[in-house]
Amino acid sequence: MADAALIDRPGAMRFEQAVATPEGGTAMVWADYAAQGMTRTLLHVEAEAALRGSGAAGRFMQALADHARAEGLTLAPRCGYAVAWFKRNPDQADVLAG
Repeated sequence: MADAALIDRPGAMRFEQAVATPEGGTAMVWADYAAQGMTRTLLHVEAEAALRGSGAAGRFMQALADHARAEGLTLAPRCGYAVAWFKRNPDQADVLAG
């Protein structure tokens, strides 16, 4: 199973994505955010335990950057994982808030 599409749940202030586990099931990766205008401050990124070490969080971050680009959003990472991901992926900096 391929990763599901990223979903924005504005009522919960959370981006979510269902991801296939190595065992053939599914688990979630999510990012809690604060919204101010068109900027989403990424407060916390987490993957369920079944996905840790599988690269799922990195794929989620790529999907999140693609989503932000498509929706005209900017991202302000505050979560340590999100900050580190953007440092490792400078080609995605166009979605970062100034």
